[in-house]
Amino acid sequence: MSASRFIAIGVAALAIAAPAAGQTWPERNVTILVPFSAGSTPDLIARVLADGFQTRTTKTFLVENRPGASGNTATAAVAKANPDGHTLGVSIVGPLVINPLIMSTVPYNPDRDLAPISIVASQPGVLVVTPSLPAKSVKELIELLRKDPGKYNYGSIGKGSLSHLSMEALLARSGTRAAHVVFAGSPAAVTALIRGDVQMSSLPAGAVVPQAVAGKVRMLAVTSPSRSSLLPDLPTMAENGIAGVEADAWVGLIAPAGTPKPVLDRILADVRAVLALPIAEQRLRPASMVPVGSTTEEFRRVLEGERARWEPIIKAGKIKVD
Repeated sequence: MSASRFIAIGVAALAIAAPAAGQTWPERNVTILVPFSAGSTPDLIARVLADGFQTRTTKTFLVENRPGASGNTATAAVAKANPDGHTLGVSIVGPLVINPLIMSTVPYNPDRDLAPISIVASQPGVLVVTPSLPAKSVKELIELLRKDPGKYNYGSIGKGSLSHLSMEALLARSGTRAAHVVFAGSPAAVTALIRGDVQMSSLPAGAVVPQAVAGKVRMLAVTSPSRSSLLPDLPTMAENGIAGVEADAWVGLIAPAGTPKPVLDRILADVRAVLALPIAEQRLRPASMVPVGSTTEEFRRVLEGERARWEPIIKAGKIKVD
């Protein structure tokens, strides 16, 4: 997904005055709910938006962290909030797409209870290996896996995580096997890679780029539809002949379903205006994030594409977490 394409198209048009409901937003302070702890990437996104929104209005924007249930706790709170634009949330592919596919019960219906507004920012996933593995390309990695089926293992940041599913997609599309080892987050997975406890992983760029620069891990490809501006020299999985392994770690802004369209349009216009400011990119780039600012319809299409991509992988692997 090209950040420049989304931001450049239509910012001025969206900033034109909306109908009355949109013009009056916000009428009071706004809370942005975050499904993960302070310091997480979604938390950073929420704070960039809150600071930007606050400079454009006379109201206060509060960021509230509500971690729990793999992101479901905060996302459910958004779904149940009054649909007037004064409770928003940031969320990721897990609560919005994957969790309903791998969990027996989820306390909201993403299609019925939530209104997507915009994909705010994104970072590429990276296929990475331990330096001791004699594979310097995706092709060489697949050759190793085919030569010794089941000999190698890969780490992920959780069962059903994007890290897990992207590796399962790679194995399925290359006809190879590897054992899955679960870790409690990216730092632990990266440490295991450095030590050679696992041989490969698919992780967000922010978790692996510093270690790759230090020579402690080796990056082979990005799991993005196209090359990333952050890592322009890394090929995509598709360039390596493995189609369908697309796992960008995006963060989107959501509202309760039923929020008036003029209010949603006003919020979207402000999102794109905030992301167009140089300070937004300056704050996001150190976390390997790039601003996106998609339209609502583009966000919906991404959600549909994520579901179509991961549902067959989840069913084939019988992946369930409860």
